[in-house]
Amino acid sequence: MEAIIVGVTGSIAAYKSADLVSKLVKRGHEVFVVMTREAQRFIGALTLQTLSRNPVLTSVFEEKESWRPGHIALADRAKLLLIAPATANSIAELAHGFAGNALCEIALAVQAPVLIAPAMNGKMWLHPATVENVAKLRARGVHFIGPEEGMLACGYEGLGRLWNVEEIVAKAEEILAAPQP
Repeated sequence: MEAIIVGVTGSIAAYKSADLVSKLVKRGHEVFVVMTREAQRFIGALTLQTLSRNPVLTSVFEEKESWRPGHIALADRAKLLLIAPATANSIAELAHGFAGNALCEIALAVQAPVLIAPAMNGKMWLHPATVENVAKLRARGVHFIGPEEGMLACGYEGLGRLWNVEEIVAKAEEILAAPQP
């Protein structure tokens, strides 16, 4: 069973993470969810805990398993870090190596491949800072899927929607199946 960490950030598309986690579990993956504080404003940890069948990590300060930092143990166990949805802020934090939350700390420690599925307003996605941050992460070997075009939560029609969940699952499994260096 492949261990996948699903990182959920503070986007309205966070509600789709429930479907993503459910589909990954149904396909036989062991899923561990890590949520930012902002993500918890859009979807409850209990929902993702129930669907993943594992505790949800929301803060490194809540770890109580043992003397060993749980977020590091989780990073060591992961075969894939999948961040969906990923906000412009989370992409910037990852590009610059910030460690201000459990998800960023895991991203710094994980040796597994990373797949990011962005979701944000199209203007934010096309902003030069976001474009630069995505390019920086791609240069480090991070995989991206999306965003896609469609109706956005802000009322605009355009680029920025979270990619189709079924296709995110397919991309995750494609990366898992590929030989790793």
